[in-house]
Amino acid sequence: MNAPVIGPARGLPPRREHEGRTVVLAPLDARRHAADLWAAVAGHDSLWDYMAYGPFADAEAFGLWLEGRAELSDPFYFTVIDRGTGRAVGLATLMEIRPAHGVVEVGNIVFSPALQRTPAATEAIYLLAKHVFDDLGYRRFEWKCNAANAASRRAAERFGFTFEGIFRQHMIVKGKNRDTAWFAMLDREWPARKAAFEGWLSPDNFDAAGRQRVPLAAFQKKSQATI
Repeated sequence: MNAPVIGPARGLPPRREHEGRTVVLAPLDARRHAADLWAAVAGHDSLWDYMAYGPFADAEAFGLWLEGRAELSDPFYFTVIDRGTGRAVGLATLMEIRPAHGVVEVGNIVFSPALQRTPAATEAIYLLAKHVFDDLGYRRFEWKCNAANAASRRAAERFGFTFEGIFRQHMIVKGKNRDTAWFAMLDREWPARKAAFEGWLSPDNFDAAGRQRVPLAAFQKKSQATI
């Protein structure tokens, strides 16, 4: 028989900012962030291919959608703000929040082309994971995506989430079947994942042109070997 799991009281994400070296995660404020976000995503309709919403016809439609999103507590929307420019360049949420079980998912990720494949994108995920495990004390951090979304699946594995399987015919999205790929990171895995993130994000890991010296996968492997 499994022993009962008794942990610290776990709360809901508070409305506060999380600062990194390259990005700030700020609770979504449609009035403050809509113009920047629209400028970052307009004309890039493929960003919405695997989402349940979008693309949007114009800035007004996008702004109205953001207003509705900002009012939600689950999913809880964060805006990703580039510290160098001060401009909002992406969105991500904590969702399916289950404090009693210590489980939460990262989802609704919309990273504009200006954010994709940058250290800032990796730092945004790191800050969310750090908040989930270190601040909120959760046990399990999930990543789910359309099984056909190869880019999202690669990203999940790069960030240190473990593939757990495919839920077949899991959802209908925009009138189409969605098989869902499940990934997760556990609290006992977080110390190694955290060390890998921090090693990769260190300024010493980038040359003068901003190119990485050592890939994140190498830091993940090194951190695992020390456990």
